[in-house]
Amino acid sequence: MTLYEHLRELQVRLFRSAIAIAVAAVLGWIYYKQLFDIITAPIQPAVDAARAEGREVILAIGGVAEALTLKLQVAGVTGLVLAAPVWLYQLWRYIAPGLRGNERKWAYLFVATATPLFLGGVAFGYAVMPNMLQALLGLTPDSIQNIVQVDSYLSFILQVLVFFGIGFLVPLIFLMLNLSGILSARRFFGWWRGLVLGSFVFGAVATPTGDPFWMTMSALPLLGLLMLSGGLMAIVDARRARKARNAEYAQWADDEASPLPPDDDLEGGPSDQ
Repeated sequence: MTLYEHLRELQVRLFRSAIAIAVAAVLGWIYYKQLFDIITAPIQPAVDAARAEGREVILAIGGVAEALTLKLQVAGVTGLVLAAPVWLYQLWRYIAPGLRGNERKWAYLFVATATPLFLGGVAFGYAVMPNMLQALLGLTPDSIQNIVQVDSYLSFILQVLVFFGIGFLVPLIFLMLNLSGILSARRFFGWWRGLVLGSFVFGAVATPTGDPFWMTMSALPLLGLLMLSGGLMAIVDARRARKARNAEYAQWADDEASPLPPDDDLEGGPSDQ
């Protein structure tokens, strides 16, 4: 495939993804009020905690047109999340052209697995968001009030949720690289120190309070997914090696002896003459 064909395919994949996101964003525009309540729910514990300490945490809109911008942003985020199956499918079809005949099967498998993992990561990020916001806003001195711009709050929420969603996709990406024949289980487990460190960095981002217990509890789901992915990779490698051995002797009938290897390959070295 030429460079032009690669760029053309990328254009087609992006266009299809954009159409799916735009259609899903219409739902976000229709149900804007309900979605806004869901988005602002994580900050409510921080608001209550601040009031208990004699401070105020206020969400504010800074300009005349900001209300419209906010609604467009909420609709866009909704479209990105709801259209995840479509753009994940388009992403995999573009980055894995080497699968050839099995490409469609692997693409469907990737989307079927990636969608719940991505949404699970988003749900996990949303679950830890109240603790994260409470910890960050709790650093405010007693004499200062927090006036949080809604657009910056929404950007923060989006970045964190996408971070968690992509984080939960990392084990699947490793597995798909193994299925493509690019990454072996042996090499994957050779990176175990980096994988453990990366999981705990992920947990540290999820719990900015620095609490070791909650950092560990946040890191364990990702580490568990990575280990599960590695186990599946080992099974795939074992099946692939078994098929290769079977194919090597498939040309010989059951009642026919296969030829012996050369003398040099036998134990003890070359035969003596």
